[in-house]
Amino acid sequence: METINTAAAARHIIVVNGPNLGRLGVREPDVYGSDDLAALTRLCEGWGGELGLHVEVRQSDDEAEMIGWMHRAVDERTPVVMNPAAFTHYSYGLSDAAHMVTDTGLPLMEVHISNPSARDAFRKHSVISPVATGTITGMGFYGYRLALEAVAHLIE
Repeated sequence: METINTAAAARHIIVVNGPNLGRLGVREPDVYGSDDLAALTRLCEGWGGELGLHVEVRQSDDEAEMIGWMHRAVDERTPVVMNPAAFTHYSYGLSDAAHMVTDTGLPLMEVHISNPSARDAFRKHSVISPVATGTITGMGFYGYRLALEAVAHLIE
């Protein structure tokens, strides 16, 4: 896979979060922590700024909307950091759309706040990991920083 080096578009990154991540801080704080999506957004924007990236954080409980974001990333040549959440385990539509991102040579880093492999049996399978550029799990919000650093490295 060849990585793209386009100055304007490559410096814009989207961070896409899937279902129930809008409930961060409320949903299972023992697994996901007590900070909310607004805190994660501020962290990602700050970390991106340190790396010279313009980071746009999005969240949706709607699979079709996330697929649309992947299509737009391809069309606009925008690298992606994605926490597909529950869609990780069964959304072949999202997997196909993510594959389009990486087929274009754009980085797509999969990130998970928890370590899905250390949780319920159904969480051990990802349909996204096989098409992602890389996967970071179990590092809490810090995993997003690592994913942004990886994207910054790949687009240099």
